[in-house]
Amino acid sequence: MTLGEIIRRQRELAELSLRQLASMVGVSNPYLSQIERGLRAPSEQVLRSIAAALQTSADALVDQVERESPAKGQMPAVVAAIHDDPGLTARQRHALADIYAAFIEQTAAHRRRRGRRSTNGRRPGEG
Repeated sequence: MTLGEIIRRQRELAELSLRQLASMVGVSNPYLSQIERGLRAPSEQVLRSIAAALQTSADALVDQVERESPAKGQMPAVVAAIHDDPGLTARQRHALADIYAAFIEQTAAHRRRRGRRSTNGRRPGEG
């Protein structure tokens, strides 16, 4: 589960509309929507403001993400190592795991695009 999904769930449990929470936090509706959909990562200050509006802490939101993430046996060794590192805060662990996932997704997308080109009769690298 992502931080955005946790924020959306907490907002819904608090019976707040997206518009209401955005107003309480001092951000635009589209920005909050992007956070909830995982398209944008909130800054530290925005995350603290969201947490305060939801009557919780930023660390509690991030910890909830970690609790609801796949079991360590199902996650890549790199992500498991990040989660096990005592030198990182919960937010730092989440950010590093997100960056790693983004790199993996980017590489997979690149490979898919390269594979489509080769099946279309073009050599990889031709555009």
